[in-house]
Amino acid sequence: MISIPYLTALTTYFSYGLLFVFGQIRDFFRKIIDWWSANNLQGYAPICLGLEDFYIRRLYLRIQDCFGRPISSAPDAWFDVVERFSNDSNKTLKRTNKVSRCLNLGSYNYLGFAASDEYCTPRVIESLKKYSPSTCSSRVDGGTLMVHNELEECVARFVGKPAAIVFGMGYVTNSAILPVLMRKGSLIISDSLNHNSIVNGARGSGATIRVFQHNTPSHLEEVLREQIAEGQPRTHRPWKKIMVIVEGIYSMEGELCKFPEVIAICKKYKAYIYLDEAHSIGAVGKTGRGVCELLEVDTADVDIMMGTFTKSFGSCGGYIAGSKELIQYLKYTCPAHLYATSISPPAAEQIISAIKVILGEDGSSRGAQKLARIRENSNFFRSELQKMGFEVLGDNDSPVMPIMLYNPAKIPAFSRECLRQNVAVVTVAFPATPLLLARARICISASRVGDLVGIKYFPAEPRKQMEEEERMKLE
Repeated sequence: MISIPYLTALTTYFSYGLLFVFGQIRDFFRKIIDWWSANNLQGYAPICLGLEDFYIRRLYLRIQDCFGRPISSAPDAWFDVVERFSNDSNKTLKRTNKVSRCLNLGSYNYLGFAASDEYCTPRVIESLKKYSPSTCSSRVDGGTLMVHNELEECVARFVGKPAAIVFGMGYVTNSAILPVLMRKGSLIISDSLNHNSIVNGARGSGATIRVFQHNTPSHLEEVLREQIAEGQPRTHRPWKKIMVIVEGIYSMEGELCKFPEVIAICKKYKAYIYLDEAHSIGAVGKTGRGVCELLEVDTADVDIMMGTFTKSFGSCGGYIAGSKELIQYLKYTCPAHLYATSISPPAAEQIISAIKVILGEDGSSRGAQKLARIRENSNFFRSELQKMGFEVLGDNDSPVMPIMLYNPAKIPAFSRECLRQNVAVVTVAFPATPLLLARARICISASRVGDLVGIKYFPAEPRKQMEEEERMKLE
């Protein structure tokens, strides 16, 4: 868990408190002005109401130029960020014709397939010519092409499961699948920091939901034991089924799941395992097969494997892999398969081609080189940031590297300073993270920016010590 320095927590609370008080004062005077002007709809309740609305109006709009920045090129290592300006204190932003060429540290383009690729791109173009940008139909109507069947077979073979089913959107893969698999009388035990798609899918299922402390197998076992002993609420009957949901790499923390321990506990208590590999599939493991390969876990021990194609494969959509019986059941019952438009044929071809490159089936070693490069770059970058004094979350081999910002004033300061130095980063704040735990994910020229905005929460290593370590490595 994140341990916030006392002084940092105190100043962050004070900053948010100050913003809240001034926001309330402004709202009070706004109500008086609106009462005099009386131009609001009579008899209607406000359509936007609550603390979220207050947060958006009084806090988010002040720094919205740091979010949703439009780009005008492919999300390659370098890309063009469209410049914007505002004449009304950031309430509205207008695009200009100017662009800034920036180092891209914000896109989930882990292996570089989102840009033009010598193997993938010609095949995607050929697929576009052969089929079309869209099937304009669901999978059960006229939306299943040969490329979709090939993709599902390719994904199943790649992740090491008997069968797979693909969807056009990664978020929907979780939020639509969980309500199909889990119903009333079932129990979902979810990591406290699981992705919002899992949270919404679990809530929509009607199942009872219990949460265990983030990445803490001992607490997972405690929750499992307690829930099995108590049974269903009120009736205390045995649960119809129990499912434990974890992520391979947690997107906001960059941490690897303690998966072998989770597997052992689930086997002990006969609970199903649902593994979300959105950020790990294609990015970690010797051949890119995710945390199961990295942590030497047999995929036969994982009941349901979920992943997305937006991170390592340069495409869109998601998949569920499991037994043939499970996949057949989902094809009969899942709304995302029955009613949603199938994944775009060129996007499907992009995924197939990317997997072939990763596996070396394109006749080259580029896939192995990409995997080695992302591992080396991630570990080196994380190590250097920590030496500079940044608080960096996550584990080695993880391509996700959050840098803690905490204070609300540092969010726009860090983001804008990076943009001035032609580095595009993603800053993340409430509601995507807890209020006090604002962060940035990755920045390569972080040393100078960190000094300017004051987010080095730990002392930097002495230069002499760093040089000594480098000398010992060379020896």
